[in-house]
Amino acid sequence: MEPVESNESIRLDKWLSIACILKTRSQATKACETGRVKVNDLVAKPSKTIKAGDKVSVKYKSHERRFTVLGVTHKSISHTQARQLYQEHEMTAAEKEELELREMMFKASAGFKPKYKGRPTKRERRRMDDFTNRHSGWDEE
Repeated sequence: MEPVESNESIRLDKWLSIACILKTRSQATKACETGRVKVNDLVAKPSKTIKAGDKVSVKYKSHERRFTVLGVTHKSISHTQARQLYQEHEMTAAEKEELELREMMFKASAGFKPKYKGRPTKRERRRMDDFTNRHSGWDEE
């Protein structure tokens, strides 16, 4: 498939899903509404119209991907054909290093989850009360 003429435009959320950058259109809409998608370095709404030549960046949890729009289509196409709708920019060495550091920090912090979540159980509350009563000085009188 060849890219479509540059005078055509399409909604940003629809293009993100057709180009297989995000899996569904609802995910693309949500990403735009939360400010994770920029077009030409400006935060974009899902209804923003884009055309060939626009620069799109999508921020994920740990990294950011940048694209240049090469073409527009209004129908669903295969993943290999969708790859021809954009050109992805490579990450710089500093961005790669930052990504590795974030992954290392995430892996290191994964083992330090708190044992208890939320409100203590009746048994835990009684143990805490016993501990505070023993160490509060009430027994020393």
